[in-house]
Amino acid sequence: MNLKILYFASISEAIGITAENFAPPPEVTTVGGLRDALARQHPALLKTKNLRAAVNRKVCGMDADIADGDEIAFFPPVTGG
Repeated sequence: MNLKILYFASISEAIGITAENFAPPPEVTTVGGLRDALARQHPALLKTKNLRAAVNRKVCGMDADIADGDEIAFFPPVTGG
């Protein structure tokens, strides 16, 4: 499986990149599992409180399934005013 990973705001600042391609281990099938796999390279992902995610531009929970070719975005909570 090959995924495109996007990082936004303080997360991209903390890890030093805005995007990468990633091939997770075969046992990774959810956004949460992907986050944990990516955290081995980017520990800041586990330090962000209330980390948010989107699969193919649709906001989702950490239990959302992922599939080959998906675009996964990680971002901090957003507020408006």
